[in-house]
Amino acid sequence: MKAKSILLVEDNPQDEMLTLRALRRANLSNRIDVARDGQQALDYLFREGEFAGHDAPDLPAVVLLDIGLPRLSGLEVLERLRADARTRLLPVVILTSSDDERDRLRGYLGGANSFVRKPVDFAEFAEVVAHLGIYWLAINEPVAPGPAMK
Repeated sequence: MKAKSILLVEDNPQDEMLTLRALRRANLSNRIDVARDGQQALDYLFREGEFAGHDAPDLPAVVLLDIGLPRLSGLEVLERLRADARTRLLPVVILTSSDDERDRLRGYLGGANSFVRKPVDFAEFAEVVAHLGIYWLAINEPVAPGPAMK
């Protein structure tokens, strides 16, 4: 069985660094790939654009998706993931600083599996990210790839 990975979609370098550090502190040695805008995330997952011709890795165990991204917003990325049979069941956690109820509602209506607001305090942020990583990589039981995901 291949090791599970995470796709972090985050345009803020500081938040990216803090998220990666928190996952490492939780002793998660899984691969973490980073996309820095919405289009890059889709290109990575669907092997298009800069990733065309690269070997397609297994889908990540979870996508940690910020909302406020350049090129395509996180909500637009979520919409495209849910519209494609290959990624329809891919777990997506919106990890954002937004506290807007409309964003939360649009995320869940769009098919997000979870909506997590980034705490301002680093220790709290690290704890939240560690819990997310442990849950999605070690506890959650995903659907095996099959006809719905191909």
